[in-house]
Amino acid sequence: MSSLAVPVDTPSLLGVTIRRSTVVGKFFLVYSTVMSGFFGVILAVVSASAFSTSFPVILPIFGVAGSMGALSVFSSDRVKGTLEYFLAYGITARRLFTNVLIAAVVLVSIIVAVAVGVGVGLYVARGHSLSEDLLVRLGLYAIPMTYASASFATIVCMYWTALSSPRTGMNSPIGIAPIIGILPPVGVLVVASVLEATGAVSSFGVDVVAVLAMVGVAVTSLLLLAVSGRLLRSERLLSPA
Repeated sequence: MSSLAVPVDTPSLLGVTIRRSTVVGKFFLVYSTVMSGFFGVILAVVSASAFSTSFPVILPIFGVAGSMGALSVFSSDRVKGTLEYFLAYGITARRLFTNVLIAAVVLVSIIVAVAVGVGVGLYVARGHSLSEDLLVRLGLYAIPMTYASASFATIVCMYWTALSSPRTGMNSPIGIAPIIGILPPVGVLVVASVLEATGAVSSFGVDVVAVLAMVGVAVTSLLLLAVSGRLLRSERLLSPA
């Protein structure tokens, strides 16, 4: 009788997932990279204060939009039954989630590298110095929040994809994913604006609140990834067709 044991050495899908995410999500990636770079240039030309206050707010929004290729691959694979093939080779749900999440992070890295490189490069080229406020807002909030928000949107919508049944015109949550991703930075913006307008905290206090919010989003994403193997049975990743 032939053995039905699952192979011990399972193939690595990380490289393939990253390549597929880049190809499938090339529109999102190109659009977000161009637009984030464009706004970075415009703000750098307008004024130093406009760049310092607005660019850190814009970056996470476009970062989330540009990472949608990874989620598109996951959603498509589930509907087509490709995930069943991967599960048959012993690849766990957590590993599948991790591969897609890493692919999203790679896409975000492209956007961040171009946007920050172009925007900050022009900002400095125009004779502006890198102030402490700008460095804090970029290094401790904007860039980490871009990764955290994109990861949050990707992991939440992977759960959504796995737990939902397709409906006509709503085969995946990709359309709502950018909204889920931009909720954290937009929420931070609203809270920061209220705190600053009322004078409840200092400018430094507002930055601290923003950083704490970013940490909260990042930790939530990591926790959802860590428990994915427990919360999701393999059957949830099978094709609903």
